[in-house]
Amino acid sequence: MKNEIEKYIQQQIREHGTICFPLIDSENVTNAGNIAAKVERLGASAILIGGSSAVDQIDLAKVVSDIKISAKIPVILFPGNVTGVVPKADAILFTSLLNSENPYFITEAQALGSISVKRYNIEPLPTGYLIIGEYTTAWYVGKARGIPFDKNSIAVMYSLAAQYLGMRFLYLEAGSGSARNVSCEMIAAVRKQYEGVIIVGGGIHSPQTAKEMADAGADIIVIGTMLEKGDWEQNFSSIVNSLRQ
Repeated sequence: MKNEIEKYIQQQIREHGTICFPLIDSENVTNAGNIAAKVERLGASAILIGGSSAVDQIDLAKVVSDIKISAKIPVILFPGNVTGVVPKADAILFTSLLNSENPYFITEAQALGSISVKRYNIEPLPTGYLIIGEYTTAWYVGKARGIPFDKNSIAVMYSLAAQYLGMRFLYLEAGSGSARNVSCEMIAAVRKQYEGVIIVGGGIHSPQTAKEMADAGADIIVIGTMLEKGDWEQNFSSIVNSLRQ
């Protein structure tokens, strides 16, 4: 069915309000299948799999296979480069890093990866990707001209550009392990103008922060670094539950 995963995401948002996608970095975890089973049980709506730097495609493909065996919710690729496109995933955030200074991350990587997306029959989710702030791996690798955390109008400008280019998803990214998160003021400013699905990630460590982002207009909250630390289940569960209150 065409756009099956996109329709599923929309249905989940209608049913639960803001939903949660855990992000499993295939470079930093060794028990992806176990993590996938746990986050599904704790209320995740889908699982993102990827990383900010280039990864071994063979290892990534095995991680995706392990997750598909362990969990029934959709597995969505979140690639940092063309090496992040592997078989068996249900969908891919087909991102354009709109505020990169390198055209490779705006259109060229997408062209190179498109044939594999087609060949593997992976559903593309057209996504405008914006790096907020600086000095994270995503910022460095993507050669981004980071949007300052307090420049809401710039984020709105890029968000409208994404919408007018037909991108039905928008990812506001502070970066994995970031000391700061995207502000609720920025999310609210973007929400007033952008009509698609807003994804927010980076620096989200508490249920309170996640809930405030949801109230500001985020549709999807991404939790990543937390999963790489021991004893994360209770905090993750609290975040999911806070979004459904």
